[in-house]
Amino acid sequence: MVCGSRADGDFSDPAAAWAGGASRALADVQWTWLRQVHGSEVVVVERPGAQRGREADAAVTCCPDAGLAVLTADCAPVGLASPEGVVGALHAGWRGLVGGVVEATVAAMRALGATRVEAGLGPCIWPHAYRFSDGDLAAVVSVFGPGVRSVDAGGHAALDLPAAVAVALDRAGATMVANAGICTHCSADHWSWRARRDRGRQATVVWRASAGGTL
Repeated sequence: MVCGSRADGDFSDPAAAWAGGASRALADVQWTWLRQVHGSEVVVVERPGAQRGREADAAVTCCPDAGLAVLTADCAPVGLASPEGVVGALHAGWRGLVGGVVEATVAAMRALGATRVEAGLGPCIWPHAYRFSDGDLAAVVSVFGPGVRSVDAGGHAALDLPAAVAVALDRAGATMVANAGICTHCSADHWSWRARRDRGRQATVVWRASAGGTL
């Protein structure tokens, strides 16, 4: 799993980034990027570069050297891998989480033969910077429990996005084994919609190398 930053370029137009070589500089494999819609659709990638541009928020594969890319600027990028070499990548905004994108991705990996599924969380927004409306927060709490309720730096209601991802992984039978520990809102090295209304996106890429899975 490779987590990009502003220094790696803007991947908001992944086709242009690919044509310009920025994608291969970050991860030199054929990428599948998605048209992300904050949903729970998962695509199965059967060869490197397949399903490129599909409307979905997650992808899984057991094909060596097939890069699965998700693009974020505050939402949570999650990479997944199993001992069998099945890997996955998902884009988790709060709507996708509530819609079951984590559970759907783990289920799709198991359908490809995955047993133990481990996950890594990339840079995303953290609760001290993620003020949330009461109604939207209540919707997330109703699914993931009170542990995802937090307050921001100003004392207002906030969502703990990393905690929600962790709960969803646990419910799906997966384990979070790595956490970048980076808040995109606070990091000058990462794109953030909440902090600066950035339109740029960083890429997180997961792939199975010929020798096995990677996080």
